[in-house]
Amino acid sequence: MSSSISFDMLPNTATKPPRSVIVLIGLMGAGKTTLGRRLAEHYGIPFIDTDVEIEKACQETIPDIFARHGEAYFRAGEHRVIRRLLEGGPCVLATGGGAWMHEQTRALINDRPDICTVWLHTPMNVLLKRLSHARTHRPLLAQGKTEETLRSLAAQRYPLYATADIIIHCGDESVEQSVQNISKTLANTSLPHHVPVALAGHQYDVTIGAGLLQDAASRIIPHLSNKHAIILTDETVAALHLDSLTRSFETHDIRLDVLTVPAGEASKSLSRFEQIMEEMLARGIERGTTLIALGGGVVGDLGGFIAATALRGIPFIQIPTTLLAQVDSSVGGKTGINARAGKNLIGAFWQPRLVLADTGTLSTLPQRQLVAGYAEIIKSGLIADPELFAWCEQNGQALLAGDPATLGEAVRRACSFKAGVVRADERENAKQGGRALLNLGHTFAHAFEAEFHYDGRLLHGEAVSIGLHMALALSVKMGLAPQEDLQRLDAHLHALKMPASVKDLPHPLSSATLIKHMGRDKKLRDGKVSFVLLRGIGQAFTCRDVSMDDVLSLLQEEGFPA
Repeated sequence: MSSSISFDMLPNTATKPPRSVIVLIGLMGAGKTTLGRRLAEHYGIPFIDTDVEIEKACQETIPDIFARHGEAYFRAGEHRVIRRLLEGGPCVLATGGGAWMHEQTRALINDRPDICTVWLHTPMNVLLKRLSHARTHRPLLAQGKTEETLRSLAAQRYPLYATADIIIHCGDESVEQSVQNISKTLANTSLPHHVPVALAGHQYDVTIGAGLLQDAASRIIPHLSNKHAIILTDETVAALHLDSLTRSFETHDIRLDVLTVPAGEASKSLSRFEQIMEEMLARGIERGTTLIALGGGVVGDLGGFIAATALRGIPFIQIPTTLLAQVDSSVGGKTGINARAGKNLIGAFWQPRLVLADTGTLSTLPQRQLVAGYAEIIKSGLIADPELFAWCEQNGQALLAGDPATLGEAVRRACSFKAGVVRADERENAKQGGRALLNLGHTFAHAFEAEFHYDGRLLHGEAVSIGLHMALALSVKMGLAPQEDLQRLDAHLHALKMPASVKDLPHPLSSATLIKHMGRDKKLRDGKVSFVLLRGIGQAFTCRDVSMDDVLSLLQEEGFPA
């Protein structure tokens, strides 16, 4: 293997791959070696078969390694070999069928921006034909029936295979046709980002990229427990994106039922919850039926709560279509509906099996929705990521102008931040800090929203934008944060024409009434309102010792009438 090859040395006929290393994954018999060798020729870069390299390193055949040491020993050695091979420069790397199941190997590959992963998704009948005489040199086929073994492996591995950057459907076409299909897809497809959300008892990926809806079924089906799924969406999103999602299922034997609710916060209600639940039960759902939420935060919150409670819990998948949902509500498992007394007072923690954030859907959003989502990105930077806040100052204008690359990077950064917070404190149990910090600005925001009865005059993200200013202003008033940081936040909000004060509300709100709403917030503990405050940008903390007289005084200083 040559480790010094560069693209300047390639033949003129070679086409440059989208990333310097292409890693092929898939079940045994998928054609990783055959296609990988030809694909490497197409790009003019080396081809490496990890199984061959392992046998060279161990001076044993893979069946002998399995027989003498077991699969765990083999996977650990396989990881070491792959790590070494990835340092060797541009190549096409064909991995063993189980390599992608090794957590450290996946992390090693996913952490490298110069690597593209390709799942060769091959029909079961094709695999069985190819492997009909392969039992002697396939250790995992040595015991039991080939078909049973392959189907069991597929059930275990496909959910992780589906996190590959590119999914290629390979059948009985010629090698040359397959290579052309792969190279064309690689050339014309924007490669996604993957943000893992690793929790104590559950793990899932947030896949972020443009055009994910067109092939959504390939990523969703490996996560389905049976062949029945229900899509919950709203009327606005259905008109824009439902066809793309349902068309991706056309060649698959999956029963899809679609339930639609009116767009807007009013759908997060007990009456709508009851209606959807009854409709789902009437369609004969089972505990293996998966609920797919296609829409913004309202659909995600409502759908998640329905999934958490239907038959005491059914599988749930999120496909967020707004910036706010992609960077915030779709990640972390908080679900809920509103009550007359306040926002999200009825809910549950229910983690999805998968989140598909198709950034292409953001091009259909009105400017208000982009602004609303951007407020949550600013919030993440204010809480504990000053580099993200600085990135916002540099890129906020391009983001709100709808630049696709900037939007994709913003979603990736915000999801990575939130995944880290949720990983450390999934159910907001930390006594200090933890997931509760994500409520920065929300005590004010929820009070604003309650006064406008969630009727669309004030979007959640718009309320959060004003709430961020209020939280930092309160921190300055209490002598906790420097005035310069408040000026910096306000300068950024004003530069982008973001809501930041009472003047940006549909009409003024009474300070006394807002205080009453805060007294009904779900974060109330022992009769005290919990606030998230700042010692500066990137230095948030929770505080329950805030004088409500100070809050009332601040509201009046900010122009909220008594």
